[in-house]
Amino acid sequence: MSSTHFSMTINGQAINGTETFAVENPATGKAFANAPDCTRAELDAAVAAGRAAFPGWKATPIAKRRELLNAMAGVIMQNLPELSRLLTQEQGKPHPDAEGDVGGGAFWLMESSKHEIPEHVSEDSAERHAVTRYGPIGVVAAIVPWNFPIILAAFKLGPALLAGNTVVLKPAPTTPLTTLRIGELLRGVLPDGVLNVISGSDRLGPWLTAHPGVDKVSFTGSTQTGKKVMESAAHSLKRVTLELGGNDPAIVMPDVDVEKVAEDLFWAAFRNTGQICIATKRMYIHEDVYEPLKAAFVAYAKTVKVGDGAEQGTQIGPIQNSAQYKRVLELIQDAKDNGYKFLIGGEASDVPGYFVPITILDNPPENARIVQEEQFGPVLPLLKFDNLDEVVGRANDSEYGLGASIWSSDIARAQEIATSLQAGTVWINESQHLSPHASFGGFKQSGIGVEGGQEGVLEFCQAQTVFTRKPQPAT
Repeated sequence: MSSTHFSMTINGQAINGTETFAVENPATGKAFANAPDCTRAELDAAVAAGRAAFPGWKATPIAKRRELLNAMAGVIMQNLPELSRLLTQEQGKPHPDAEGDVGGGAFWLMESSKHEIPEHVSEDSAERHAVTRYGPIGVVAAIVPWNFPIILAAFKLGPALLAGNTVVLKPAPTTPLTTLRIGELLRGVLPDGVLNVISGSDRLGPWLTAHPGVDKVSFTGSTQTGKKVMESAAHSLKRVTLELGGNDPAIVMPDVDVEKVAEDLFWAAFRNTGQICIATKRMYIHEDVYEPLKAAFVAYAKTVKVGDGAEQGTQIGPIQNSAQYKRVLELIQDAKDNGYKFLIGGEASDVPGYFVPITILDNPPENARIVQEEQFGPVLPLLKFDNLDEVVGRANDSEYGLGASIWSSDIARAQEIATSLQAGTVWINESQHLSPHASFGGFKQSGIGVEGGQEGVLEFCQAQTVFTRKPQPAT
């Protein structure tokens, strides 16, 4: 297997593709491989393969589907070193983080296999029996972003396949290679056509979401693109699950131990170079601890190594792609133009690749773009507050509502504050922890539907209720 040649998997077969596009290493900004650029005909073949495989996969006993999900996870784990190196090369994240992404995907598949698909009897009277069962929807288009290509694919693959759907999986154009390689490794594990893996440039997503042979779209990405996905799916009323953007607030209460929480707060914002939908994007710190926490935060930031994810000791890699790199630099420039105070960073790197140094702003105004918009990069505004009701209002004053965190030694009070926050997930004294056994979704423009937990499995199911009138004794 050449390190620069990758094929799509359609109906269990290798499809090299009649067209290709280049894939860059974000640490260098240079192309190092090509990926197939799926044509309309190849997309039609992938969807047709999913439709043809659906009846057999639906009829496969759930115990067998569980077994095959675990087999998929086993293949991924057997190839963890190769897949992790490839992921670092195309995504930029440090190698330990790449191992976490790939290994996390395998874990999610295994844990997803444990879910039950419920059956609900709502009536069992002398007159009638009523039962609601949940069956698969059909062909699922699983569209995955570039920040966590493997674990976010598993968020979709595990529940969709467990429920009996077939899948056409499309990774982001800037990170297609590890997903394509997993598709290659999984050939023969699942029946042909059950999992089809395709890659393409920007043209492919709209073709896939509008395809008449697709029954459901599960999309993770930006709110802006999510709206386009929903619009496209509306023409045939495809089912949709949308996990979209976030501008997640953290509220740091005055009773925290500054030295203990500084490092955790840092990584809540800067893990994966800040390119996480549930990363802390706005950090509200009570005025009583603002100055010492600010100092501890900056001191820790100075110890963190930014660089090529393939180099040992790197903790923060580059921005993943040129478009996002330009957007982050634009937000930094806006902060400069408005005279906001920088505690650290704020200058573009002069080395090749899409590197932005850790950048922390000191209490910019609430209406600043860096506060109001999702930066999705290693830039964080620290914001001062003195009144709890006021800061909850500021935290909720956003079109987003994905995640939020509260940091306090008073757990009961923090749990009470959590109920006032408009966010699908709230963490207390931690951040970004997700579980295959808990639902994850967003309020407002952060999405529709959920992933994870039994609720996440049911997103890939169609409910059917059967009423049976029982024979009645003769009167």
